[in-house]
Amino acid sequence: MEIDQDKHVDHIPGLSSAQVADLQTIFHENDLRVLQLAMECIATVSNSQHLLFTSSYELEPQAIDSLNAIFPFPVYPIGPAIPFLELEDNSSARSHDNPSYLQWLDSQPAGSVLYISLGSFLSVSGAQMDEIAAGLRDSGVRFLWVARGESSSQLKERCGGMGIVLPWCEQLRVLCHSSIGGFWSHCGWNSTLEAAFAGVPLLTFPLFLDQVANSRLIVEEWRIGWRIKRSEAGNHDDILMTKEEISELVRRFMNLENGEVKELRERARGLKDSCHQAIAEGGSSHTNLDAFIRGISQSHG
Repeated sequence: MEIDQDKHVDHIPGLSSAQVADLQTIFHENDLRVLQLAMECIATVSNSQHLLFTSSYELEPQAIDSLNAIFPFPVYPIGPAIPFLELEDNSSARSHDNPSYLQWLDSQPAGSVLYISLGSFLSVSGAQMDEIAAGLRDSGVRFLWVARGESSSQLKERCGGMGIVLPWCEQLRVLCHSSIGGFWSHCGWNSTLEAAFAGVPLLTFPLFLDQVANSRLIVEEWRIGWRIKRSEAGNHDDILMTKEEISELVRRFMNLENGEVKELRERARGLKDSCHQAIAEGGSSHTNLDAFIRGISQSHG
């Protein structure tokens, strides 16, 4: 399938013009092999009998309504499709055998810790990681940072004593902890859903693919986050933000007395409520999942 990167599209049902612009950025700036695979997957949708989404209707009503109007088969948002059942299944066991990072979170004030995770792959340059570490150290803000690979041990030495750096954690359990007050995220879709479910505001740091569009959803549609912008005065092309900018931004974002931050947290709690209602018995996602199961059961006799 040929991908025409020069074709201009200014309207897609269910998306604003700004969201369409984000999609065009995705198609112009990323690996053609990834786009080829994505286009092949999308091309098969018209042959489907059912279409499931990991989102919930409440998170993206306009898009879901548009898809229902376009396709002749049912569209089922059944999310947020994240491992929330594990929170309940492991609660009693975890109370007796908490990992050290959860014990550390237990000792921190409510809403005081910034959780940082920039994805499963190396997503920013070493120079940018150094700026983030220095900015966190200078900010005085408590943090829990998940950094993959060799960078984890190196960052521990640079971040100071206000937080901890780990190679891995149970992200959803961490986000749902009462001491977490914000999430610095690359805006991968799973992380975005988990933040919405946990009711945690975000500092969005999109890097590629759908992360730009997810960031816009968080900042402009849901209004539960701030977009981290590129530095105007950076001395290196691979530095998106300087340590001074990071330090000042993180302090503002985690300031519980800041009126704008209070509003972010209030809207995030509202989004959390809608997610929990969607998966509860009688909720939209619960009802959609039941309808999907009935549909495939009937189609197979």
